[in-house]
Amino acid sequence: MKESALVLCQDFFDTTSGKTTHGLVRHSERYEIKGIIDSNHAGEDAGLVLDGKPNGIKFFSSLGEAIKKNGHADNLIVGVSPDGGTLPESLRSIILEAIGVKMSIVSGLHTFLSEDKEFSDAARENGVELIDVRKPKKNLHFFSGKIEEVASLKVAVLGTDSAIGKRTTAIKLVEELNARRVKAVLIGTGQTAWMQGAKYSIVFDSIINDYVTGEIEHAVHSAFISEKPDVIVIEGQGAILHPAYSAGFEIICGARPDAIIVQHAPKRKFLDGFSYPMPELKKTIGILNILSDGKVAAITINHEGMNNKEIDDSISEYEKEYKIPCYDPLRDGNSKIIEMFLNRLIKK
Repeated sequence: MKESALVLCQDFFDTTSGKTTHGLVRHSERYEIKGIIDSNHAGEDAGLVLDGKPNGIKFFSSLGEAIKKNGHADNLIVGVSPDGGTLPESLRSIILEAIGVKMSIVSGLHTFLSEDKEFSDAARENGVELIDVRKPKKNLHFFSGKIEEVASLKVAVLGTDSAIGKRTTAIKLVEELNARRVKAVLIGTGQTAWMQGAKYSIVFDSIINDYVTGEIEHAVHSAFISEKPDVIVIEGQGAILHPAYSAGFEIICGARPDAIIVQHAPKRKFLDGFSYPMPELKKTIGILNILSDGKVAAITINHEGMNNKEIDDSISEYEKEYKIPCYDPLRDGNSKIIEMFLNRLIKK
């Protein structure tokens, strides 16, 4: 049975820093999401605001209102991911309020709540937990080469920027593959995927650099040994050309993917959180194709700021230029890439 949770996202839902909340609105196998705290959307449906499709998860103006209207929850999840992963001071009083009404706190920040005296004292007095998802773990795995034993088709979902929808595309791809009776498993690589309940999950930001590729390898190998899936989908992190959130090479090294999906937002002008211009899609694809034996097999569109005609025009342009499938996974699903993968599995 899932534990219940409210998600704290005050003033952040309409920004890329609200991506943890966005993920939990769309999908969670670990928690029953009872509501989102952001007074800017009080009374609205979170699914409708995020994706134009109501899902029954409501916004509340405060923790008190959420509890009064929807009942007590087991947990308060800190659903924000600001640059640097530090706790916004504006959320401190709400977290203390939640502890005071005996709610455990789940946080994916680099600010460890369990090491904050005010929070830890309050948690001890109220008999609740402070769960820091990004806190470094022990007994890490070093890369060994056992990834070569994995016979499943390995697909990495990477991107041209951070907070661009890689995790959402990965989750939807796994769901659609399983719905078509192609056994697929997700490898989560961030704190949000862990909160969403990814069975095979590591948290990049909690791992000493020497062990990142080994932890990726171990997660993929464990999924293969335990599940024997047809397809293993690895969630990407950051972007290969992002100066602050540079990532992707570790996934290529540790998972040795057979294919890469690149997520791109055609209308995004600057890298997430910075004034650096977005890199050209061509440059990212070229770099990934040099680094990986498994080449870029598809482009997925993040349609932020785009209407349907602009999405269709981008799809046509990219398919003509790169000669690979391109599509919008939120609007159209993943059928284009699934057909390609089915052909690869038959050949295997």
